[in-house]
Amino acid sequence: MPDYPIHGQVDGTIVIIGFGSIGRGTLPLIERHLVFDSRSLVVIEPNPNARAFLKQHGVRHIEKALTRETYQEVLGSVFERGKGFCVNLSVDTSSLDIMRFCREWGVLYLDTVTEPWAGFYFETRDNARRTNYALRQAVRDEKARNPGGTTAVSCCGANPGMVSWFVKEALMTIAQDTGLRTSVPSTRAGWAKLMQTLGVKGIHIAERDTQQSSRRKQIGTFVNTWSTEGFIAEGFQPAELGWGTHERWFPEDGNHHSSGCKAAIWLARAGAITRVHSWCPTHGPQHGFLVTHNEAISISDYYTVHEGEDLQYRPTCHYAYHPCDDAVLSLHEAFGSGKIQDKHHILHQDEIVDGMDELGVLVYGHAKNAIWYGSSLTIDEARDLAPFQNATGLQVSSAVLAGMVWALENPNAGIVETDEMDHARCLEIQRPYLGTVTAQYTDWTPLTERWSQFEEEIDESDPWSFINILAT
Repeated sequence: MPDYPIHGQVDGTIVIIGFGSIGRGTLPLIERHLVFDSRSLVVIEPNPNARAFLKQHGVRHIEKALTRETYQEVLGSVFERGKGFCVNLSVDTSSLDIMRFCREWGVLYLDTVTEPWAGFYFETRDNARRTNYALRQAVRDEKARNPGGTTAVSCCGANPGMVSWFVKEALMTIAQDTGLRTSVPSTRAGWAKLMQTLGVKGIHIAERDTQQSSRRKQIGTFVNTWSTEGFIAEGFQPAELGWGTHERWFPEDGNHHSSGCKAAIWLARAGAITRVHSWCPTHGPQHGFLVTHNEAISISDYYTVHEGEDLQYRPTCHYAYHPCDDAVLSLHEAFGSGKIQDKHHILHQDEIVDGMDELGVLVYGHAKNAIWYGSSLTIDEARDLAPFQNATGLQVSSAVLAGMVWALENPNAGIVETDEMDHARCLEIQRPYLGTVTAQYTDWTPLTERWSQFEEEIDESDPWSFINILAT
């Protein structure tokens, strides 16, 4: 067995909430890189399918679902005050409530998404309340009410998470390549000013997943390379994006928020049927889905420049996601039939025959037009690097590891998003699991080689205007 570097030590219990594909992939990374008492590792997962695996690996399994009524009792039975780490990788559990509990008990906390209690996504009638903006703002309000204290890392997976660290790497690359002499900023204001100075108009979280199975997708089954429940939930939320100061056109179905940071807008349509023009290195131009994610809001918010009360600068930011082909077919089937499939299936590492997940940030509108900075990770690389992973899962689970290490090194940082963390340190931990990490410039814009047989409203004066990015 190779010698893996030890990055930190956890005193007390490590609790993993949820044991789907990401939980299963995170477990061996924790075991490799952190020192802890193996008898104090607990997985809370209601699905009995996890029982045999966890028993085989000697991991204590609490086969219960956390609910509003039970979460405090269950977590209180496994944690000691002032010790331990809670890694929340579940769906249908309130990230905010569990985060509050952990901070009150002095337990370190990390999640990959701001998740609500079960029923929120499909039973909430007010679309503005169903947005990630609203979910994120509740966490930011909690941070404002209770600053400092035990560290809780909010939204630390591949995206949201890793991509925020890529944005900073991309900015430093652009600065170097355009001759702008600058040191690495040490404050939020410094990073925002750097982005403004470089003339960046916006960022796509540009992803292309080409992993495919040896088996053909069956009708009536929703297939994905990561959590099906998570993707369905976010895909059926309203499309959302951080809204930049360079935008002159506003979508007819666009909506502003009346409170909070006001860094984003939402569209009165589901994100998983809203397409945008984007670009990734291997396959070039593509249509991606404008699926809502926390980073679309947090990045735009983080890089906002104010002078007094006046808004001076803000970048546009949104996800542009081309999932694997089976997931695309699954979305078409779900939206076409008007119901979500009864069966769900995650493509695991043994059934995927080829493909990769190419995930990065397309930072555009500056002097060199656009740069894509990110990870290109093949399924073969993922299998070689760690067990129980496909390419998508390893990009997430390695970010979870990086976030845990940062929290252990900064245990009293309060509630933080990944934009607020030391990106260099986090990528130092994560990079060995990311395959090829590259920075690639492109001359492509949303107006390049565009179909011209049908008239559409475009803005030729600003190729990077959202009117040109949104596909009609």
